[in-house]
Amino acid sequence: METAKKGDTVSVHYTGRLTDGTVFDSSRNGDPLTFELGGGQLIQGFDQAVMGMEVGESKTVELAPSEAYGAKREDLQFEMERSNFPESIEPEEGQQLQMRQRNGQPLIVTVIDADDETVTLDANHPLAGQELVFDIELLEIQ
Repeated sequence: METAKKGDTVSVHYTGRLTDGTVFDSSRNGDPLTFELGGGQLIQGFDQAVMGMEVGESKTVELAPSEAYGAKREDLQFEMERSNFPESIEPEEGQQLQMRQRNGQPLIVTVIDADDETVTLDANHPLAGQELVFDIELLEIQ
C-alpha cells in the first residue's frame, strides 16, 4: 500500500489537544486539512507524523514544544504605554490584538497585563511552550 512521503499532497482529519485534554483545534466537524508534506505549511512534528502513514491509518502523536510552536520566549513579551493605544481599544488581560511590525507585516499579540499606565503584550504563539497531542487520520494521498 502507498505511504505518504515528502512532496505528496495529503488530506487528513485531525484533533489537536493539550495534555490536559483541552481541544484547541479540529477538522472533524468540517473539511479535512489538505497540505503538501514537507512543504513547510504546518508545524514540523505534525508533518513528520503524517510521513509514512497509509490511507485509512490513524495515529495519536505527542509533540514537544520544539516540534510544535517552540519554547515560550521572554524576549517576545514587552510593555507599551497605554497612551499609544487608540481610545477605542480598552486592553484587557487575555485579549488578542493585531499590530503592525516595522516591516508592515501583521503581528498578533495577547494582552498579559494592563494597568492605568502600561500594557504588557506577548507576541509568542498562544501554543508556544505547550506539549501538544494530535489524533490524525490519513484520508487521501493525491
